[in-house]
Amino acid sequence: MRLRKVHGAEEAVAACPFTIADPGAQRGHFAELFGEHHPNPLHLEIGMGKGQFLTGLAARHPEINYIGMERFASVLIRAVEKQDALQLSNLRFLYQDAEHLNAIFGENEIDRIYLNFSDPWPKDRHAKRRLTSPVYLARYCHVLKLGGVIEQKTDNAALFAYSLDSFRENGWEITSVTYDLHRSEYAAENIMTEYEQRFSQLGNKIMRLTAVRPDEVPPVPADPGPHVHSR
Repeated sequence: MRLRKVHGAEEAVAACPFTIADPGAQRGHFAELFGEHHPNPLHLEIGMGKGQFLTGLAARHPEINYIGMERFASVLIRAVEKQDALQLSNLRFLYQDAEHLNAIFGENEIDRIYLNFSDPWPKDRHAKRRLTSPVYLARYCHVLKLGGVIEQKTDNAALFAYSLDSFRENGWEITSVTYDLHRSEYAAENIMTEYEQRFSQLGNKIMRLTAVRPDEVPPVPADPGPHVHSR
């Protein structure tokens, strides 16, 4: 589906006081952005979309600090608008691509990463672009703390099967799996994303897993370096 460009979105995202303007300079010190709450755990959502999930989490859990990463300004602007109204002190935004994760975050900086309804990249030749490919799992190992967790939700059965195999083959411990989240023991605590609402209304079952990073950290994959979007 073609993304509709929102006029002025980049400027509005850049002007938002909750957008992290110079992430490269913040590397290893993201906790300091949250002032007196800097000792709190730090959670990151990659591909936060319009922000329904992360703003809901941040409102529910003031004891946790959250960063939402999104590479499309025309999408992120909707999360910015929500935050303008909510003014949640434990929520910040990154207008960045996850490809640059290791140039943005320092080692052992994040406690949990959320991957919600990521692009499945169904063609085999695009497998390395999936956010649960071995390349990305290696990146996560460096920014996650020991015992750090990935939480993934999707309605795409092929991507979910691929992810389970990828985590296991790369030494991650799968700690929970459900093939029907909304009828599972995890349903009461679940906060739906915009896509999740849409897909579940169509009758699609939502799958969810959690996985803990391995103790042994693989080499850092090639990284093109931090990309600061033009303002």
